[in-house]
Amino acid sequence: MQRTLGTCYYPEHWPETIWAEDAARMVAAGLTWVRIGEFAWSRLEPQPGVLQFDWLDRAIEVLGKAGLKVVLGTPTATPPRWMVTRHPDMFAIDAEGRVRGFGSRRHYCFSHPGYLEESKRITALFAERYGQNPYVAAWQTDNEYGCHDTILSYSDAARGAFQTWLQDQFHGDIAALNAAWGNVFWSMEYNAFDEVELPNLTVTEANPAHVLAFRRFSSDQVVAFNRVQVEIIRAHSKAPISHNYMGRITDFDHYKVGDDLEIATWDSYPLGFLEDRVGADAVHQRAYARQGDPDFQAFHHDLYRAVGRGRWWVMEQQPGPVNWAPYNPSPLPGMVRLWSWEAFAHGAEAVCYFRWRQAPFAQEQLHAGLLRPDSADAPAIEEARQVAAELAEAGTVEPAQAPVALLFDYDADWAWSTQPHGQGLSYFGLVFDVYRSLRRQGLSVDILRSETRDFSGYKLVLAPGLMHMPDELKQALATADAKVVYGPRSAARDHDFNIPTPLPPALPGLDVTVSRLESLRPDMPIAVAGGGQVTGYLEELEGSADVLMQTDAGVPIVMATGAQIYCGAWLDEAGFDALLQKVAGPAELTLRNLPEGVRIRQTATEEFWFNYGASTVETEAGSLPAAGVWRRLLD
Repeated sequence: MQRTLGTCYYPEHWPETIWAEDAARMVAAGLTWVRIGEFAWSRLEPQPGVLQFDWLDRAIEVLGKAGLKVVLGTPTATPPRWMVTRHPDMFAIDAEGRVRGFGSRRHYCFSHPGYLEESKRITALFAERYGQNPYVAAWQTDNEYGCHDTILSYSDAARGAFQTWLQDQFHGDIAALNAAWGNVFWSMEYNAFDEVELPNLTVTEANPAHVLAFRRFSSDQVVAFNRVQVEIIRAHSKAPISHNYMGRITDFDHYKVGDDLEIATWDSYPLGFLEDRVGADAVHQRAYARQGDPDFQAFHHDLYRAVGRGRWWVMEQQPGPVNWAPYNPSPLPGMVRLWSWEAFAHGAEAVCYFRWRQAPFAQEQLHAGLLRPDSADAPAIEEARQVAAELAEAGTVEPAQAPVALLFDYDADWAWSTQPHGQGLSYFGLVFDVYRSLRRQGLSVDILRSETRDFSGYKLVLAPGLMHMPDELKQALATADAKVVYGPRSAARDHDFNIPTPLPPALPGLDVTVSRLESLRPDMPIAVAGGGQVTGYLEELEGSADVLMQTDAGVPIVMATGAQIYCGAWLDEAGFDALLQKVAGPAELTLRNLPEGVRIRQTATEEFWFNYGASTVETEAGSLPAAGVWRRLLD
């Protein structure tokens, strides 16, 4: 696989007289790809039916003739103002009943039939006009589904679509819905599907089964919206189609959207995410303020490799300070290069920097680019040039299956969000804590979807917090030729959010039963024998399985039979590290005691070392400077 670089460009923002110069500078910097078009609807159709595609024709021609490959985005994330006049009820409505109106972007409801038709129309115009264009080498649908909390909509259109969706799910049998949701509780029974409202603005919390069903419906609406665009593009073009996902956006099932695409891409903003989405404490944020969290980007690299079934890019890589986080520092010198190489180490085909030139106007005018607003070089472009030169020397990369697999499931995230049982607790947080522990020990990880049934080649499989586990998945894990670690809250609910019997987790060949669950206050951790603490959750475990770990008071927290291991607690860093150390030997895994901020990733042919620290550190690979990258070929 060849590794390439690119950027995101907005020709509609700049005089046409500088397009050719921009294109030449991109090529000179070693860039291959340029994404355009995804926000340009108002310039392409300034009035309904008045089409002005000639400037986009010329832009694609200029970029293509310079030697660049174009990623063309459909502009449906930014419907123009006249669209609102035509469809005044197209906006999403938030859970408090407020309109998400015009004036920025993503101002539409996925369930609105009129806007869906408009999206089909503009996508068809794009596909028919550019489907055979030799310079359009890839496509992007829309932009950042889910950004700005725009998946869940409580509009009239969403209510009607939800009622239809439920009728399909329950085959027109309202009694089946009442039984599945337990609506006998609090006299919540319905006589018809058109009586079912959306689960907001209730006096107290809504029925969790109702909430979970609405989350599944909302995800399916995104999948359907995206699929319409894909089918239109594919009818006119053989170029691969992608979508650019985000970090820690879990409101829709990325795997299902990805099933209709050839490439998964994501938008990586390490410094913005550290402040905005990682969930780290103030000490951690201060230590990595100019580098980003050592594991957050890597987690999403591995996740989107799974979403793309092996094919994935970084479509937007942070090149300097952003404008949208609580604080927006500049990256440490060398970090843009490190972030780029780390993506390639995890299998990225391309890393594209956002954006080419910093905009002097509107919402993102304080978002850095590869160029300053005056077109002078910004600091990041020199690091991009360095990466391009290094790529030319590095050649191709061969991916390899990692020794460890970690299951991640969007439905489980919705279930936890529906019933977290403790303030600040989340499925994503639990899985990410497990991932951090694996990375601290120097392990490479593959993230897998919960539909996986073949675990061949893995030495260790971890499935924390999968609230609903179909019997087929339980059986596949029980018979896998690997050590398997479950919990907490694994198999705690059935498909419709009921507590099953036999009581959870009911895993084949593992005599462990969760008799009760408690969530813990942050100031009430429970000490673990040998080191570490229980934080967040503690389950009371019963059964005849062997006890691997227990609290200082002798309460079992990890029990096992053979290769099947159940962890009934959310542990802190020391606790998860201790658990991993207990299972690594039997799993034939070699752990490395890495210095703080140092991480490793292996491919089939290379081993990469990365230093996220702010100072030089000594490792077995030698001295790694701050923001240092060390790469060696494997024998």
